[in-house]
Amino acid sequence: MSDPVNNDAVTPGERSELQVRRNAMMVRGLARRKAADRWFRWLGFIAVAFSGAMLAFLLVNMTSAGVGGFQRSEVRFAIPLAGAMQIDAERLTQPDPLGGLELAGLPKVVEDAATAGLGSDGLLADGAWREVATTLIEDPSLLNGTLRVSLPASDPLANAQRGDGKVALQPVARKLVSEGKLVRAFDKGFLSRSDATSPQSVGIWGALKGSMLTMFITLILAFPVGVLSALYLEEYAPKNRWTEWIEISINNLAAVPSIIFGLLGLAVFLAIFPNFRSAPLIGGMTLALMTMPVIVISGRNAIKAVPPSIRDAALAIGASKVQVVFHHVLPLALPGILTGTIIGMARALGETAPLLMIGMRAFVASAPSGFTSPSSVLPVQIFLWSDEIDRGFVERTSAAIVVLLVFLLLMNGIAIYLRNRFEQRW
Repeated sequence: MSDPVNNDAVTPGERSELQVRRNAMMVRGLARRKAADRWFRWLGFIAVAFSGAMLAFLLVNMTSAGVGGFQRSEVRFAIPLAGAMQIDAERLTQPDPLGGLELAGLPKVVEDAATAGLGSDGLLADGAWREVATTLIEDPSLLNGTLRVSLPASDPLANAQRGDGKVALQPVARKLVSEGKLVRAFDKGFLSRSDATSPQSVGIWGALKGSMLTMFITLILAFPVGVLSALYLEEYAPKNRWTEWIEISINNLAAVPSIIFGLLGLAVFLAIFPNFRSAPLIGGMTLALMTMPVIVISGRNAIKAVPPSIRDAALAIGASKVQVVFHHVLPLALPGILTGTIIGMARALGETAPLLMIGMRAFVASAPSGFTSPSSVLPVQIFLWSDEIDRGFVERTSAAIVVLLVFLLLMNGIAIYLRNRFEQRW
């Protein structure tokens, strides 16, 4: 392109000066672009570092707070069992050995031994004798000797050990701690017990099993229906107003607040199955409705990403439309579909509002035996424990959050492994 100035009227010196100006402008422009590139890289690095720091803070905070939740206050003393009860070892091998020990007076024997060994009564948690009974059932020969035990302390004594609760019990707690009779020990039963009214006796297994059953129902309903819907809309459905309306509706459903799906489950599923209130079956069906739009949208995007040449090549060698879709398109799109499934299932695992609407906030003292048994789930259990006043429940809440995070990471890890396993490159 020629200069706007008449070249004949420009002297060599002026032409040289114009060239210097152009070079200076180009240098300044290049410097600005490089500076903008450096700023963008720094801003990206700061954003990633900030996100990583927040994630690390969350994990460290939850883990440190949850350590206390995996422990409980226990009192240690000896129980003289020889001749204390009129029961023989053969009775413990018959049906209902726990009932036999209770009738033989084991609760009173344990309570008397605790009073004698600790110097005061009321320091042992209610139902602690059941742990002694479990030990005796596993080894009946212990009935003929003295058994040293470490049993859960009562809630007032546990609070006194933490410096809360009744002031009168704090000197007692300090004395027992100095004597080694009151300790904070790892609670092996936290992962095997269910909900209870005492933080010393609660466990997470009931809610954890309920979450597993609920997620299983969610997956087996949402995944096949969502994938088949995505395949039909992308590969078979004609492009008309009807399909456009369906696509818009699916996109809107993915953004609907979760409590709306809870209301839908309450109005539809509980009306059809009124006897299955707070059951994993109803919870899974409700969460499947919420998860399905996410799987459909991610599935359609993954199917669109498959190159048209794959379809054309399969059709050219005589494959039918069904063979093209299920033998070529679906395997190539499966990693992207699994990514959307991971996102949807992770969202469903942490949901509380829709499950509260269908009654999964009930107090369930035993783990569910099946898909139709009353149950709770981890998010709801965390919500209920966080509303308790006792400080012991605060520690248990943190421990339950750690269990939820581990469950989520495990579930996502399996899904990521499957995604990488089925990933194909072309």
